Amino acid sequence: MTWSSRDPALPGPVLEHRRIRLGDVVFQGISVAAALAATGLLGLITFKVIAQAWPAMRGFGIGFVWTEAWNPVAERFGALTFVYGTVVTALIALLLATPLSIAIALFLAEVAPRRLAAPIATVVELLAAIPSVVLGLWGILVFGPWVAQHLEPWLLSWLGFLPIFSGDPSQAGILPAALVLTIMIVPITSAICRELFVRTPRDLMDGAMALGSTRWEAIRGVMFAYAAPGISAAVLLGLGRAFGEAIAVTQVVGGADFISASLYAPGDTLASRIASQYQGATSNLQVGSILYLAAILMVISLATNLAALLVVRRFEKARRAA
Repeated sequence: MTWSSRDPALPGPVLEHRRIRLGDVVFQGISVAAALAATGLLGLITFKVIAQAWPAMRGFGIGFVWTEAWNPVAERFGALTFVYGTVVTALIALLLATPLSIAIALFLAEVAPRRLAAPIATVVELLAAIPSVVLGLWGILVFGPWVAQHLEPWLLSWLGFLPIFSGDPSQAGILPAALVLTIMIVPITSAICRELFVRTPRDLMDGAMALGSTRWEAIRGVMFAYAAPGISAAVLLGLGRAFGEAIAVTQVVGGADFISASLYAPGDTLASRIASQYQGATSNLQVGSILYLAAILMVISLATNLAALLVVRRFEKARRAA
């Protein structure tokens, strides 16, 4: 059979060489350049921070991390107070924001009618658009006094036997800072969780309920299982935001240089100390110590992102195995 008489339904000859298109080359070049630029920028930032922090790293060593001292006059510096404040405020915010965000996402995705879900979702997401400095001012003027006059006395009356809820109520401290962080990370986490719940295949949910599952059992057994990797990533993304927030926390945390067991006492975080004292540093060693705090914060943020990646991969492997 000659080429002219062959059946047109049969597959054509295999092309040995695919024509190179200009658009493909440009797209590939831009993609590679963007990836290299992001990697190079991250490397440049890391190098600059470590270079500026090197005098403090060389002078204090790794002991800087667990030293509780910050005295610019005596030039004695340590990061323990700020690491403690960062971890405590972020974990409290995470414990409060995670169930609240999931509940909001479930309500918007499964319970609320569409005409009601859309405006509520918009309002929740608009919280993320509020500048942190404005939220911090609200914390100083409105939220902090409410916490000191109502919430902390109530916790003291019921849970005052616990060291974390003992002491005098205060409108500036670890607890108000953690609550402000909770408000800041709820919109991010809830928006991601809502998208995950909406994208859950409806035939899986309908099949589970057709087999006799209640709506809650279908949500728990099907929707949560399907969205588990994304939920974990969303929660850790919120945790990373809580670790790095500076301005709003600076306005409500109190700026103390000591560690207290009580959540009512003032404290400070890594990001807050960097934002509040870098411009007013009086010596090269203090500047290096502040940049050392920045390096520690970068390590914490990197560890959080790696943890999110590992959690997502673990869930994906478990899903494939199932």
